[in-house]
Parts: sequence; C-alpha cells; structure tokens
Amino acid sequence: MVNMNVQETMKQILEAESKAVMSIPVTDGYEKAVNLIVEQVHVKGGKLVTSGMGKAGQIAMNIATTFASTGIPAVCLHPSEAQHGDLGVVQKNDVMLLLSNSGKTREILELVTLARRLNPELKFIVITGNDKSALAEMADVCLYTGGAPEVCPLGLTPTTSTTMMTVMGDVLVVSTMLATGFTKQEYAKRHHGGYLGEQSRK
Repeated sequence: MVNMNVQETMKQILEAESKAVMSIPVTDGYEKAVNLIVEQVHVKGGKLVTSGMGKAGQIAMNIATTFASTGIPAVCLHPSEAQHGDLGVVQKNDVMLLLSNSGKTREILELVTLARRLNPELKFIVITGNDKSALAEMADVCLYTGGAPEVCPLGLTPTTSTTMMTVMGDVLVVSTMLATGFTKQEYAKRHHGGYLGEQSRK
C-alpha cells in the first residue's frame, strides 16, 4: 500500500483549488457574455449551444442543462458528432459557448470553422485557460480562467481547470437569471419532479 496522508493531500487540494477560483479574472467579458445570451436567446428566441471535448465537454453539458432549467433553452453539442450531422442543431439567433482549457483542442477549433460556415453571423463565447490561443482569438467574448495549474500530481488530468469552468458557468447562469428576472414560478414550470420541483411549488 502506498504511504500517503489523504487528509493532508485533501487540505492541499482544497487550498490550491480555492486559490485558483478566487484568482479567476473578473472582467467586463462576463457582462458582454450575459448580454449576448439574453439578446440572442431570451429576446430573439435562439438557444445556447455549449460544447467541449473530454472533461470540458462534461462541464459544457452541465452548464447547458443548468441554463435550460433556468429559462434559457440550451443544448450540448459534441464536437465530433457535429462533424457527422449534429451541427444541424445550430439555428438562427443561437449563440455558442465553447470550453477548452488549452484553447487548442482540434475538434473545437474545427467546430468554430464549420459552425461559421453554416451561419456566418453566429456568436461565440469561449471559456479557456489560454487567452492567447487560436480559440480565444476566434471568440466574440473570451472568458479567461486565469490558467492555474492542475492539482493532478502529473499536472495533466483536468482537475483545477474543470473546477474553474464550472464556477464560471455558474456565474453566467446566475447573472443571466438576474438579468431576465427568472422567478421561482417559472422554475417550477420546468422542474416538475423530485425535491427541487416540490420546493419550487411552495
């Protein structure tokens, strides 16, 4: 058995990830992103299309489902499946939210090219740990994570980066809820089952 102090490791991870979250740059990009989502989706009737590859894709799915439950129609598009017909989900007035820590993910870069070919007016919001990347340059709004290192002992496994992406997604969701005046009654219409559905109807 490997000799290790799990509690000490836990303290180190909590400290590192907390520090990383608190160091996320607070910029006017968030206001721009929220305004774009509200204008395209809430006002013009489009939807939010999120995407990411690997672990970032799982965060993109989480962000999409949270937006959908709070009044912003949203879907998660797998970047590889997009190349095999699923790109057809993209419509007029949609806005895309793309996640890539490196900003170099081939499938995501290709998705931007293909999506813009389908709809040249499509707007892109990007969450990335590399604000100098090709993906960042393609974005209408770039939200930089701050690029803190992963807590993975190899420095490779998405850990800290996905935590920051999740938090940044929460900022966008909550800010959009406030901007649209989303109510408990509206939440109840979208959430019928379980404990949250019960609480929303009280």
